[in-house]
Amino acid sequence: MKRPGGSADGNEQLMTAFASEFKDRARQVTHDLRHRELIQVALRKYEAARDKTKATFQDWQAARQAAAETKWEAINHLDNYLVQFTDKLEARGTKVHWASTGQQARDIILGVIRDKKGRSIIKSKAMTAEEIHLNEALEESGFDVVESDLGEFIVQLRKEAPYHIVFPAMHLTRGEISELFTRELGSAPTQNPEELTMIARRVLRQKYITADIGITGANFAIAETGMISITENEGNARLTAALPRTVISLLGIEKILPRLEDLALFLPMLATAGTGQALTCYNSLYGGPRQPGESDGPEEYHVVLLDNRRTELLADGEQRDALHCIRCGACLNVCPIFRNVGGHTYGTTYSGPIGSVITPHLRGLQDWKHLSYASSLCGACTETCPVKINLHHHLLQNRRNASKQRPVLSEKIAFKLFAFVMNRPGLYTLAKRAGRALQKLHPLVKGTRLDPAYGWTSTRELPPLAPQTFKEFWRSRNSDRDRK
Repeated sequence: MKRPGGSADGNEQLMTAFASEFKDRARQVTHDLRHRELIQVALRKYEAARDKTKATFQDWQAARQAAAETKWEAINHLDNYLVQFTDKLEARGTKVHWASTGQQARDIILGVIRDKKGRSIIKSKAMTAEEIHLNEALEESGFDVVESDLGEFIVQLRKEAPYHIVFPAMHLTRGEISELFTRELGSAPTQNPEELTMIARRVLRQKYITADIGITGANFAIAETGMISITENEGNARLTAALPRTVISLLGIEKILPRLEDLALFLPMLATAGTGQALTCYNSLYGGPRQPGESDGPEEYHVVLLDNRRTELLADGEQRDALHCIRCGACLNVCPIFRNVGGHTYGTTYSGPIGSVITPHLRGLQDWKHLSYASSLCGACTETCPVKINLHHHLLQNRRNASKQRPVLSEKIAFKLFAFVMNRPGLYTLAKRAGRALQKLHPLVKGTRLDPAYGWTSTRELPPLAPQTFKEFWRSRNSDRDRK
């Protein structure tokens, strides 16, 4: 799939290919009124369910604060908690692997599969796997890999990336899914949701039975007990982790929680913020391979801990709290930009506000700085985040850092000229008078390349200069009073 990027910095000469593609794709999607209505109807239903469930908390804001403090504790002592986590896992026979990069993670997973002579792979939802393009690597190596999450299964059949962190196929109608299943699976056309689910279920059940390898992600990793927590609504992750002889869990190092009791807060918060549920249907804990006397579970269990530039973000004291993210998708659901341009427009694994914050850290600031400009800075993302990540301020910090790292000459000159004029009252007064006179000619060049304010006026209206400043008004007011 061609993966577009995003931009809104107004300087087209310096736009990256990703930024150019973002603008092109955003322009297409925002003109697709049917698509926009589909997404906005779905998100309005989500908001109603979320608000109803939030109201059942005794104090939602206190819960957010407690969650933020717990994640702060985990991330700021990540070295200790990771050691504790791995020690507990290894004591039960789990093989723990450390991957500094996405390539290392892919190589580790491919190595395990080849060592076990696996051919068929069943996989449950894992955004970290999307992040490192694991499916593509497995398929290129000749392995059959099938997504078991219904939404992920649908977008895999369409050869697309997930549209949303939590709702991978939210951009599709039942009719489109029916046409897909008819074309790819040979099923009879139907728009009944239950029948569509049963079609996918019949295919996936056979995949569970024949799979040599199961691959999962993780929602949380508990340091105290050395256990991985997976929360879901379909039971597919539970089957993925129970039936194959070898299971591999891939997770980012930031998934750590200090104590098992922390799940009493985080599981309902994740469900509430993510889907509007009080609790998801299936919440499972995995701590290692099948132990003596146990009747099910894998014979061999591997955990791959992925860094992939997370420690670089950890070293940034200003934006470190972006690692607190629990991937609930709540910030996407309230973001006016996401609701209009859609998930695929971002061209990266993590879309919406959280994606715009962390993608420049994970994939390169200059190539992805445009995402931090794709924001209204309304602050809705920060307000809704269950772990209180300061998202909209981080977008501003990304913009600042990108400008410092590679300043634009024209902008430097413009700001120096602005500062020069603003620090000289006489020159400022002269500039105001000239501006009022010249704005009468502005309609002749408005929105063209000759317009000095083209970066703004190409898509927006430029407010006219006031005919009178406040000082001038006050001076004339006092003069009138003196005359009386």
